[in-house]
Amino acid sequence: MLEIKNAVLTFNPGTVNEQPGLNQLSLIIEPGEFVTIIGSNGAGKSTLFNCIRGVYEMDDGWIFLDGMDITYLPEHKRSAFIGRIFQDPLKGTAPDMTIEENLSLAFYSGKTNPLSMGIKRKGTAMFQERLAEFGMGLENRMKQKMGLLSGGQRQAVSLLMAVIDTPKLLLLDEHTAALDPEAAEKVMEITKKVVSDNKFTAMMITHNLQSALDTGTRTIMLGTGKVALDLTGEEREKTTAEDLTRMYSL
Repeated sequence: MLEIKNAVLTFNPGTVNEQPGLNQLSLIIEPGEFVTIIGSNGAGKSTLFNCIRGVYEMDDGWIFLDGMDITYLPEHKRSAFIGRIFQDPLKGTAPDMTIEENLSLAFYSGKTNPLSMGIKRKGTAMFQERLAEFGMGLENRMKQKMGLLSGGQRQAVSLLMAVIDTPKLLLLDEHTAALDPEAAEKVMEITKKVVSDNKFTAMMITHNLQSALDTGTRTIMLGTGKVALDLTGEEREKTTAEDLTRMYSL
């Protein structure tokens, strides 16, 4: 379970450029929930993710994950149990390394003597098996450099890298926004299957209002750094993208 209590973050405090990032934001995400997050630019979506992952240190408030206080835990330590995929397919992977090498780095990171392990035969077989489930033929291209893959292919590998070691929380930061429609649909299909099959707790930022309602179990709208709308169950099912569009303008 992810619990955020009274999170506060202000950018450029005390200056003419002062801007609220998070404004007493409180939120609980239950285990296994797949939450989609929407909101206009500057609403606090990416700021929230950056605080959860440890990129930003909050001015006030607390963050707990499965009962552990991670409020002041460094980013590199949180990466061991919080997976994140970015909007830019070029971010989060090493373009001059192969698919196999990128997956190995993700899988062996934090383990004892990871460099001495190298790329083990069992690990490679496991990577191929997991990639085969995506139906993109990537399991047959393990020696190909990441930089030669299409955006959709890179995001698929990035997704596997993010979940290969079973994270407690998966953050999807507009991970299909930079892809063409066909690739975006395929990556979203894979995402839904991976999250559902593994019962991951996941949060996904999106600007696609219909996708926000069609994906996952809950939809949250942020506004000025706090939760402006929280939809679940029957209320969410009855809400349309047009309804959300009207709410955006309120």
